Amino acid sequence: MRASSPSRRVLLAGTAAGAALAAVPIFQGRAHAAEATTVTPSYRWRNAAIGGTGFVTGVLFHPSVRGLAYARTDIGGAYRWDDRTACWTPLTDQLGWDDWNLLGVEALAVDPAHPNRLYLAVGTYAQSWASNGAILRSEDRGATWTRTDLAVKLGGNEDGRGAGERLLVDPRDSDTLWLGTRHDGLLKSADRGVTWAAVSGFPAAASASGQGVTFLVAVGRAVYAGWGDGDGSATAVNLYRTIDGSTWEAVPGQPTGTSAKVPIRAAYDRHARELYVTYADAPGPNGQSAGSVHRLAPATGRWTDVTPVQPGGSDTFGYSGVAVDARRAGTVVVSTNNRWAAVDTLYRTTDGGLTWTSLKDSAVFDVSETPFLKWGADQPKFGWWIQAVAVDPYDSKHVVYGTGATLYGTRDLTHWAPRIRGLEETSVIQLISPPVGEAHLISASRDIGVMYHERLTASPSRGMATNPVFGSATGIAQAAGRPAYVVRTGWGDNGNGAYSGDGGRTWAPFAAQPSIAHDAPGPIATSADGGTLLWSFVHWDGTKYAAHRSADNGATWTEVSSFPKGATPVADPADPTLFYAYDTDTGTLYASTDSGLSFTARAGGLPAGDSQFQLVAAPGRSGDLWLSVKWNGLYRSVDGGASFSKVASCWASYTLGFGRSAPGADYPAIYQVGSTESITAVYRSDDEAKTWVRINDDRHQWGWTGQCITGDPRVYGRVYLATNGRGIQYGERI
Repeated sequence: MRASSPSRRVLLAGTAAGAALAAVPIFQGRAHAAEATTVTPSYRWRNAAIGGTGFVTGVLFHPSVRGLAYARTDIGGAYRWDDRTACWTPLTDQLGWDDWNLLGVEALAVDPAHPNRLYLAVGTYAQSWASNGAILRSEDRGATWTRTDLAVKLGGNEDGRGAGERLLVDPRDSDTLWLGTRHDGLLKSADRGVTWAAVSGFPAAASASGQGVTFLVAVGRAVYAGWGDGDGSATAVNLYRTIDGSTWEAVPGQPTGTSAKVPIRAAYDRHARELYVTYADAPGPNGQSAGSVHRLAPATGRWTDVTPVQPGGSDTFGYSGVAVDARRAGTVVVSTNNRWAAVDTLYRTTDGGLTWTSLKDSAVFDVSETPFLKWGADQPKFGWWIQAVAVDPYDSKHVVYGTGATLYGTRDLTHWAPRIRGLEETSVIQLISPPVGEAHLISASRDIGVMYHERLTASPSRGMATNPVFGSATGIAQAAGRPAYVVRTGWGDNGNGAYSGDGGRTWAPFAAQPSIAHDAPGPIATSADGGTLLWSFVHWDGTKYAAHRSADNGATWTEVSSFPKGATPVADPADPTLFYAYDTDTGTLYASTDSGLSFTARAGGLPAGDSQFQLVAAPGRSGDLWLSVKWNGLYRSVDGGASFSKVASCWASYTLGFGRSAPGADYPAIYQVGSTESITAVYRSDDEAKTWVRINDDRHQWGWTGQCITGDPRVYGRVYLATNGRGIQYGERI
């Protein structure tokens, strides 16, 4: 569901297998701020509000502090709940460009005896091209951090990311921490996470391709560990425990079989002294078709199957989330997951699993704060990818659960509303700031399509753009000389392309679309007058196809064989007959002077080899082109691509855009994510890229930010930045 990996895989230096590295203080990240020569002006950075939009993989109420909770996400970092303001505070925005892989949170842990302590296990991907994971340690609830780099990889956005928690403070000793890994077994720290070592006595064999330890949970003074690499056979072991903190053993009598193949989560009812474990036949969030819920009485070793509803027939799903009521023995909430036929739900029991009630059956939803959750329908659904469930230890009727798009909460077990304010996890691909009209921003994102932002401080009132509804967008474009005309492309429920005649408020699908658009919708461009459309096509596997052209608003399409396959079309903002395309395979600029009917090569010998190189046309000017070629630098052409010269003021440029010019200046302000020296940051230039000033700071970095940036053509100094997991950030001069 989430196409979240960044286009540039920036790697951290790996460490040798074995012990972890020493701790690294990162109060303001690892951005090498001392090497920057520019002075950061006063800028205020905020999220353009949408509300969630990503997979909330874990929620944890602090057991000792009323109103304190934490959430983790698969690509957007971690958050702390402020009960006074009913808002989430982001805790990991200080992670910078080189540390993009640490924005995926594998697990979090709190210390019941020390309420200010918080631990995060971070690492988005466990693939060979990704950096190793790390442990972030805080003594002030995530306001500041100290970091330990690990010698192993973690997978906050891998399959199984909704399992857990894989990180635990030992119930016997607050100085001891346990960390379950996917491919490197069980690790232990005796100094509050500063150093780590493998637990040699853990009986399960680590696998290079498996799930490994899926959760760690305290059961009294014992620690239980779920193991996700069993084969589901009658002799398979998927649950281990240690009573004394040093000797591990398989838990006797544990359930086996397909429906109990992978233990997903566990919760201990300390009043009834019973452990509840949810199981599925796959780690999730996708691919689960069978599952179960089991209860263990550790004192007697007795297991009881308390599965609410058995999956079967067309009603296939697994069980995932589980939370116990800290105030009432035998009161438990569990979630189904990957249940598409009957739709996922929460089941609640007050008698230890003898009987269950589906909370979906009586649920009343209010999504007025985040209207996109209606997904173009009349009513919102209960949700999908439900793997994070929590019950407030101070309020039995305060239940929250995460989905693939939001976090829902209730105070009475009936009325539900998003509890997502401040938590923004959108993976954004493109932004437009119109020169006129109600909205200052139109966005295109993965998973939630296109949105029209009539306000920046509230979720768009129209929700996702409809007719069609896009699961993920692939492109948006606005006619420079006719801003009321906007087009969009993506994966739709009623065609993969649409147009708007009112600036993006309402939409209609193209009357027709090329056949390849069914499988490979790509970016689109519209001429300055809106009379010509150019649609490029790239399959998700990277296969490139010929672009198509329409001169009748999408009613008919013809192939443009001379357009470089897979390139992003760019319209000249002043001359409606001109289009451009940069062939990243050959490093050649192509141009059309006949409204996209044909393209010819112009400048060549430019940097090649990366499909994410970006060509941008300066607004209001014909033939003024800027080419961001990542670590190859920034190039400019003032003759429509006939020739390019390298811009000397920066050595790296990843994405670039324009906004309203500075007072007294006759050229638009230029914004970019790039590097003027050694630091990759957000910059603004008011003098045609002769000089740059950094406008973000070390507390506002958001990992990888190389997808899209644009200024506001109506407000000098305002800039909109696309992130890969922290939504749309916008900065303003103060």
